[in-house]
Amino acid sequence: MLLRGVHLLGLQLSLAVCWTPDCHRAETSPDFSLRGDYLLAGLFPLHSDCLQVRHRPQVTFCDRPGSFNGHGYHLFQAMRFAVEEINNATGLLPGVRLGYELYDVCSESANVYAALSLLSRPGTRHVEIGGDLSRYAPRVVAAIGPDTTDHAVTTAALLSPFLVPLISYEASSVALSTKRLYPSFLRTIPSDQHQVEVLVLLLQSFGWLWFSLVGSHGDYGQLGAQALEELATRRGLCVAFKGTVPASARAGDERMRDLMLRLARARTTVVVVFSGRQLAAVFFESVILADLTGKVWIGSEDWAISTYITRVPGIRGIGTVLGVAIKQRLIPGLREFEEAYARAEKGSPRPCPTGSFCTTNQLCRECHTFGEHEAPNLGAFSMSAAYNAYQAVYAVAHALHQLLGCSAGACSGDPVYPWQLLEQIYKVNFLLHEDTVAFDGNGGPLPSYDIIAWDWSGPQWTFRVVGSSTWSPVHLDLNKTKIQWHGRNKQVPTSVCTLDCREGHRRVVMGFHRCCFECVPCEAGTFLNKSDLHRCQPCGKEEWAPEGSQTCFPRTVVFLTWHGPVSWVLLAANTLLLLLLMGTAVLFAWHLNTPVVRSAGGRLCFLMLGSLAVGSCSLYGFFGEPTLPTCLLRQTLFSLGFAIFLSCLTIRSFQLVIIFKFSTKVPAFYHAWVQNHGAGLFVTVSSMAQLLICLTWLAVWTPLPARDYQRFPQLVVLECAHANSLGFLLAFTYNCLLSVGAFACSYLCKDLPANYNEAKCVTFSLLLNFVSWITFFTLASLYQGKHLPVVNVLAGLAGLSSSYGGYFLPKCYVILGRPELNNTQHFQASIQDYTRRGGSG
Repeated sequence: MLLRGVHLLGLQLSLAVCWTPDCHRAETSPDFSLRGDYLLAGLFPLHSDCLQVRHRPQVTFCDRPGSFNGHGYHLFQAMRFAVEEINNATGLLPGVRLGYELYDVCSESANVYAALSLLSRPGTRHVEIGGDLSRYAPRVVAAIGPDTTDHAVTTAALLSPFLVPLISYEASSVALSTKRLYPSFLRTIPSDQHQVEVLVLLLQSFGWLWFSLVGSHGDYGQLGAQALEELATRRGLCVAFKGTVPASARAGDERMRDLMLRLARARTTVVVVFSGRQLAAVFFESVILADLTGKVWIGSEDWAISTYITRVPGIRGIGTVLGVAIKQRLIPGLREFEEAYARAEKGSPRPCPTGSFCTTNQLCRECHTFGEHEAPNLGAFSMSAAYNAYQAVYAVAHALHQLLGCSAGACSGDPVYPWQLLEQIYKVNFLLHEDTVAFDGNGGPLPSYDIIAWDWSGPQWTFRVVGSSTWSPVHLDLNKTKIQWHGRNKQVPTSVCTLDCREGHRRVVMGFHRCCFECVPCEAGTFLNKSDLHRCQPCGKEEWAPEGSQTCFPRTVVFLTWHGPVSWVLLAANTLLLLLLMGTAVLFAWHLNTPVVRSAGGRLCFLMLGSLAVGSCSLYGFFGEPTLPTCLLRQTLFSLGFAIFLSCLTIRSFQLVIIFKFSTKVPAFYHAWVQNHGAGLFVTVSSMAQLLICLTWLAVWTPLPARDYQRFPQLVVLECAHANSLGFLLAFTYNCLLSVGAFACSYLCKDLPANYNEAKCVTFSLLLNFVSWITFFTLASLYQGKHLPVVNVLAGLAGLSSSYGGYFLPKCYVILGRPELNNTQHFQASIQDYTRRGGSG
């Protein structure tokens, strides 16, 4: 209700300013008026608008010298032709005659006059604003026009309270789609929202991410430029510079010079000019004066194929001009209709009555027809706009056809209220010269554009259609080979702030524009997805990527396999050691009662060989993909087996010391040791202690199969988690203590009989064992590579081999190679010699 009140208040004020009693004396002009059962209003710019700034309200007369507008003339004739064609036909509105009232909307004041005039009651000059507006019947049932968005906004605001259909042929502003403000507005030209979509697609198709944008004063230029900037920004394009051509600008004035200076500083190759024809001409005149040439100029549909622009002196040298144009369509017979009109005899100009409006529905000082004008040339731009006006007339006629029930071959002739006609116009859907005419929910047509390129190759300017748009979804079809580019190399110009980064390099925005950036390589383990050029995305756990990559690669799963040269060598060595242990056990069993075997420990040797065999078998657990059983057993079995061997070695050396040194000196200790089976007790307690440590290790720091992703970026290492935990260190420390004990006891035996003195061999084997494990821990702390299990197996194999070689190989050599030394006499002689040396000492 508030909106309607504002509209009605505006009507009252307009009536007070514009209406005079002398208007009633105006006569009917056959050019601008045609009687009919239902009248249509036509609003056309027969004269150019006055762009000067006015500081007080005043009427702008249309018949200013040199202001005749050929483009508006073609629109004017298109409506007359459409009405005549419909009246002469018999199928669309049989028995009903359409009439029209045509107005010259050369200015805002003329536009307001036309809107108020068409709202008046038939036969009067009064607009009734009281009562039920749904029953109000103005002198016309619908209006066609006006041309510009600025005029259309005013007219639509005045007509909307009465719901008089207003179908514009050129007003494309998005603002007019707001049905809350302009419920009765429709159009046969696509909305600028669609044009903006096509312009952005055109920029994207050539990779022009960095461009300047110039709009013109008024709703068309400013709203269109704003919508283009918003959509371009969302699509990743950047507006380097945005300017506006003022309404009263003149080529070369201070404001235009400043605009040219800022445009030159932007240093963009591509400039989008979203402007009306008149201000676009001023802009390009300034471009030529500033010598700002050699660019790609992209035009909006209002000037892209207008000869009003191509006639600007020097326009040929500005560069490449591309643009968006309404789909080219022809009105069959319009050209002949205009020629016949121009040949007809017209009356001469005559003065208007003082203080009245002229009979041609114009705000003018003289009432004249078009006889004094030569018919202007009907170009492609004017034909497209004329076709839109032609479509609008037919849309009203088809709506009347449905409203009056003309389908049966005759029309009812009932009174028609504007709101009834508006409902039917929204429902029309028909073919007009093979083109579908229909309106969407916003009152707009099915969008269709051509992409054009200016062509100066011939003697005259022309344009080429190089592409078109389709809906929906919006899609652009371009034939880029048809475009003639300016410049020496005739190649597609580039227009970017920063060249694209190399593969695998992300963009780091510098400054305010996302199109200006530095290129930084993606870190190792990340990649650049083309969907987001500003952020490197991490690879998955099972993937890796080198620095500067645009894709991820599968990680290689590594573990100590059963096959492979290194594995074969290790397996062969360990198997050989195991066979030697088994062979030694058989050899010792065969010579169990010989002095060499008894001096080596007798049956205790089998426990020592078995413990070494257990340690050797545990090394097989390092091969193949880690499993729960192998993780639990491989290091614990080795630690336990080696502990048993060291315990036996220690107690065997300790017993020799007792026999040769303490049996006579401390006989009580010796007898207690023998009676209580001290050797077996020590081995049992020592082995149980290591077993307890290993069980605690498994319970608290359970080694489980795991996949290590941190050690190498390109590898997944299969290992046993917590394998080198505190439990492992405790077990290893215990074995070290046993090694020290064994070393100390063997050192005490250095002066025993030669057959019992093994200090050198045991010392050597223990030192080799120490070196192998020190080497392992050093490598493990410095190298965490995929070959660490190989180092672990080598260390274990070295420890086992040194222990076996240092203790058992000398005895095997005596048994097999020196049997003469393996007898009782030789051992007794050795003991007697030790006793003599001890007695003499």
